[in-house]
Amino acid sequence: MMAVKQTAGRDALGEFAPEFAHFNDDILFGENWNNEDIDLKTRSLITVTALIAQGMTDSSLKFHILNAKNYGVSRKEMAAVITHVAFYAGWPKAWAAFRLAKEVYETETEWLDPVTDQECDELEG
Repeated sequence: MMAVKQTAGRDALGEFAPEFAHFNDDILFGENWNNEDIDLKTRSLITVTALIAQGMTDSSLKFHILNAKNYGVSRKEMAAVITHVAFYAGWPKAWAAFRLAKEVYETETEWLDPVTDQECDELEG
């Protein structure tokens, strides 16, 4: 399994909120994402589902959809997951997620390392 390394917390909040940056980079991404009990493809789908259910349609959802794509989630699988989630989390949330997923799957942009909101925003143009 490839290792996930994150520095976005320290990059964005290191001096302002060092403890939060530590939890984000070292615990959430460093330990949780590198736990081999769940493969990265499945973990990505779980994360996308959780973000959709919360109504998160910002760069964090787009980032995790792109990670899912990079970890092997096909366009067809992503569409099926969002459709399934729509019945449980709400139709408007699914519409918003589909807008982001369509953008991600229509571009050739790939990255495997977590990125900052600024980098996600740059993708949006």
